[in-house]
Amino acid sequence: MKIAVDAMGGDFGPAVVVEGAVAACREFSLESVLVGDKSAIEREITRLRAQDLPVTVRHASQVVGMAESPSQALRRKRDSSLRVAAELVKDGECGAVVSAGNTGAAMAISMFVMGVLPGVDRPAIAAPLPSLSGYTVLIDAGANVDPKPRHLFQFAVMGHIYSRHIVGKDNPRVGLLSVGEEEGKGNELTKEAFEELRGSSLNFIGNIEGRDIYNGRCDVVVTDGFTGNVCLKVSESLAEMLTAMIREELSRDMMSLAGAALSKRAFARLKKRVDYTEMGGAPLLGMNGAAIICHGASPVKAIKNAVRVAAEWVRNDVNQHIKTALEAEAVLAEGREGGRE
Repeated sequence: MKIAVDAMGGDFGPAVVVEGAVAACREFSLESVLVGDKSAIEREITRLRAQDLPVTVRHASQVVGMAESPSQALRRKRDSSLRVAAELVKDGECGAVVSAGNTGAAMAISMFVMGVLPGVDRPAIAAPLPSLSGYTVLIDAGANVDPKPRHLFQFAVMGHIYSRHIVGKDNPRVGLLSVGEEEGKGNELTKEAFEELRGSSLNFIGNIEGRDIYNGRCDVVVTDGFTGNVCLKVSESLAEMLTAMIREELSRDMMSLAGAALSKRAFARLKKRVDYTEMGGAPLLGMNGAAIICHGASPVKAIKNAVRVAAEWVRNDVNQHIKTALEAEAVLAEGREGGRE
């Protein structure tokens, strides 16, 4: 299995991305195809003394900027590292693509090059967030700001499959994000989506509130991309603030410093539990292929784990499970409609 890696994407360019791919090769025995400026990538491979590893290079003459318009990147940069990486997946040379580059461009190019799975109208970003029950999958985290109820239903099915086959939840609990737990709460979008989800075979627990993202009550949180992206960005900011406040308080005086030293192991375990780099990035579910989108500022560890998760996605045949689940739900819906007639 080979994973195509957009070596030019992200805030730090090939230095961090190549090192992450090399680390995945060394630690998980995964083969990568690094796409981008050949000379720049080969310099990093030499620096890391990785010439003997199964890491190959595919040259691409263009780079999509982090602030570049997705439509322009799609039309004008046909030899960008991002597009060439997506084409490697489409052509079957690689099983998945990983990029820390422009999120909008990654979505647009992936959709154009790879297309979507049968039964999927729109792909969605699934963000695994740490919670008291391990990880909660937030979907959609920014791909669709104005979806329809049937799209939320498809997001729920895809999130269920990802939670089950990648996160490891046997029967993921699916919740619909709303302004109250009671049935009937929310706007027209959530009310209609509620009815579709209630009639599905998913382990649907009904409406949930924002607090349930982290308290372990559910495993998949379904929402529109606008709300999901706001939740994601607020969560990132809150985590940074709490980390800074804890660090400040632990260094305030000698007693605090002593307590921090005694609690060093506990803090290390806590850091690992809330560390987003453990999952590497957010999968773009619904594509006729596998694509992991990483944060632009992703460190080496995040890239390494994104390559690992991408390989797990392919190995566990997540896309086939999504297709099968959507087909089964379609048959179930037809049966309900026939019963009403």
